[in-house]
Amino acid sequence: MIDIDFENVINKINSIPKITFEGKVSKVIGLTVEVEGIKAFVGELCIIHNNMGAEIQCEVVGFKEDCVILMPLGELVGVSPGCKVIGKGVPLNVRCSDELLGKILDGLGHPIDGEAILDGENYSLSNEPPDPMKRPRITNIMPTGVRAIDGFLTCGEGQRIGIFAGSGVGKSTTLGMMARTAEADVNVIALIGERGREVLDFIERDLGEEGMKKSVVVCATSDKSPLVRLKGALTATSIAEYFRDKGKKVLLMMDSVTRFAMAQREVGLAIGEPPAQKGYTPSVFAMLPKLMERTGMSDKGSITAFYTVLVDGDDFNEPIADTVRGILDGHIVLSRQLAHKNHYPAIDILNSVSRLMKEIATEEQNKAASKARDILATYKEAEDLINIGAYEEGSNKEIDLAIKYIGNVNSYLKQGVNEVSQFEVSKSKLINMLD
Repeated sequence: MIDIDFENVINKINSIPKITFEGKVSKVIGLTVEVEGIKAFVGELCIIHNNMGAEIQCEVVGFKEDCVILMPLGELVGVSPGCKVIGKGVPLNVRCSDELLGKILDGLGHPIDGEAILDGENYSLSNEPPDPMKRPRITNIMPTGVRAIDGFLTCGEGQRIGIFAGSGVGKSTTLGMMARTAEADVNVIALIGERGREVLDFIERDLGEEGMKKSVVVCATSDKSPLVRLKGALTATSIAEYFRDKGKKVLLMMDSVTRFAMAQREVGLAIGEPPAQKGYTPSVFAMLPKLMERTGMSDKGSITAFYTVLVDGDDFNEPIADTVRGILDGHIVLSRQLAHKNHYPAIDILNSVSRLMKEIATEEQNKAASKARDILATYKEAEDLINIGAYEEGSNKEIDLAIKYIGNVNSYLKQGVNEVSQFEVSKSKLINMLD
């Protein structure tokens, strides 16, 4: 019997150079590169060797006659007709391990504040959502540390919520409060299309040292190519999936989905997709549910997700806001009018809803929240009459009650940036507030 050293044979097989397909650049139009003589699949990673001796990573996004269409993950400086293009034969992925905690990554998952991650597992950026028949029901509460959310818009572990607001109303600050105080094992924070200066602001001011210890920050600023901004959101989701598969309770926060949609619109228009609603291409509305359905519960762990939506001109019915609201399990609306009154966090309770609160909160809490909502609604309707002195006390019992308790309700809803509110304390205050 012949003894075979299988390990040696396998090593020799692995050392054989893999077949690579090589082509050349034929045309560059806008954000796209047309390549001749290469065989590749959609999503494949390719490398362009430019005239300066540098390598430019690209991804296959489509085909046109005999040409493959690429989009760069960097700048196209130094690329000319005839530049060599090599297909890698693999799609983009991100290396995941516990070493990621406390690190800041670029849109492709490479650390920008330290050494590369050598150990770990490669996770695809295009994973499939969990099997719907294997998703456990949401039964546990996820305390966020924000009193207005915990009391009136209680979130469940594995729930997906949208935070809708115009620019400068406090989305990032609200996310920072939750990142520091939410009872999660791991935070994954995606800053997609943000201003460059806001990255350190968010990390040092909003997140803080304590929040950073259990967080992974994925950053793809507005100056990056649309493909990198797009991949930043997918990278953050894949990292969250890695920690969920380890049985962790993960909190994913993405700021913002609107920038993700804009990046996909740029990619779609560049490869010839027809514009649909407000210039957004059909692929945008196909990508949003694919991205968001990957979060939530699985049979191993949970990803509780908060997605911010930047609404253009404070129009909460614009296409992206409307689509996202239909996908998610609830929405939190931030009001510019409340922000002008120095009411922070500027959460408009009457226009916000958590679709799971009725199921996961106690009956006592649900009743208290319902009474407080009635007071807010009644006072809002009668506010003009009260302010001009046209309302006479005793004319309406509901308005009298609203005038009596509106101060208590507003005090409950206001919270300082560094103020920590435990869930049970928030719940107790809400129940006793109207007694």
